Amino acid sequence: MPTISENSSFLPTPSGALRIDGLASLSSIGVDRNSADTLTEQVQLSLIVPTYNESGNIHRIIRILCNLLDQALPNDYELIVVDDNSPDRTWELAQALMPDYPHLRVMRRQTERGLSTAVIRGWQASRGRVLGVIDGDLQHPPEVLMKLFAAIAQGADVAVASRHVEGGGVSDWSAVRRFLSRGAQTLGLVILPNVLSRVSDPMSGYFMVRRSAIAGQVLNPLGYKILIEVLGRGDIAQVAEVGYVFQEREEGESKVTWKQYKDYIHHLLRLRFSTGRLGRISHKLDFPLGRFIRFALVGFSGLAVDMTALYLLYDVLGFGLTRSAILAAELAIVNNFLWNDLWTFRDFSKQQRKRRQIVKRFVKFNIICLMGLILKILLLNLLFNGLHLNAYVANFLAIIAVTIWNFWINLKLSWRVTEVK
Repeated sequence: MPTISENSSFLPTPSGALRIDGLASLSSIGVDRNSADTLTEQVQLSLIVPTYNESGNIHRIIRILCNLLDQALPNDYELIVVDDNSPDRTWELAQALMPDYPHLRVMRRQTERGLSTAVIRGWQASRGRVLGVIDGDLQHPPEVLMKLFAAIAQGADVAVASRHVEGGGVSDWSAVRRFLSRGAQTLGLVILPNVLSRVSDPMSGYFMVRRSAIAGQVLNPLGYKILIEVLGRGDIAQVAEVGYVFQEREEGESKVTWKQYKDYIHHLLRLRFSTGRLGRISHKLDFPLGRFIRFALVGFSGLAVDMTALYLLYDVLGFGLTRSAILAAELAIVNNFLWNDLWTFRDFSKQQRKRRQIVKRFVKFNIICLMGLILKILLLNLLFNGLHLNAYVANFLAIIAVTIWNFWINLKLSWRVTEVK
């Protein structure tokens, strides 16, 4: 099998926001290639194959897809394998096939994981007018590809391969698996009816989308169900569906776990919130409302820690009130910092996990919380003594103001330092 220099053949992995550029922006992308064409040349179709531990399938899927597309779209497509640094070295096997398949490109991701983001990173590096995705395990029949492409050519913004329309089905699913699939779809219809009701099979991972329908949109997927993200955030006017029979995998192991179901529910809720009325208000105000709500919920957990610690230190252990209050407050700050680092600002903190960086964030968080406490006392006195509001109303308003203060300053100072340039 021929080998290729890694530096000269791997497609660089895009970074930053998960935003798909329009075709007019492609000239700004520069990647060295061994073939005669350049990345500024548009093609009709960019098809992404996200992979992880698919060494048993990769050669066959590439051969089948390239043979099919060579006939249907000669010299007018690209096949992009996006591999999440598979331990079985799927990326290396795909890379070695590039001399035999001139329209094949390979991306090896070493700092990110996840099927949905793999697809989007592949789309970001692509140059197709139509963007597609197909599994790398041969469970999606390749012969359906051109039916999907024909639906786009006839005016659809999204063409979805569906198991639930004429010609569709599943090959050999147990009753439990069918129940879980239908149950997940029903739950999605309850949480996000305007999105999931547009297709019969919103759980499908086999589809094509017109590039212009999602260009410029910041996508924020979670888990495997990227179609939901495309339908929810894209400018999708017309949807078409093509029936297909879902096949059982021939090589490798299924990637579906209970975590995927949890991520699916989380994704639905996040999409529901961000695309609903509050999400539109947040967008107009340029205020990260969803992140703020997480910050506030963490604050409530800190209040519980504070009150519990104060009781234990003061009433049970007999510490002085002032000492107990200071220790309880610091325990609450530690609690809030840990949850905010793991949840509220996770997208920032996970990129840089060195001990020095964590300590730096924690020190800043402490200082900002102390400043917030001083601000609360000043506001409380102003509202109570100056404006003569009820003491509890004044305290409540002061807490709201300080919560917003703490969130905004921490967003700009404490966690912003972890962004990767």
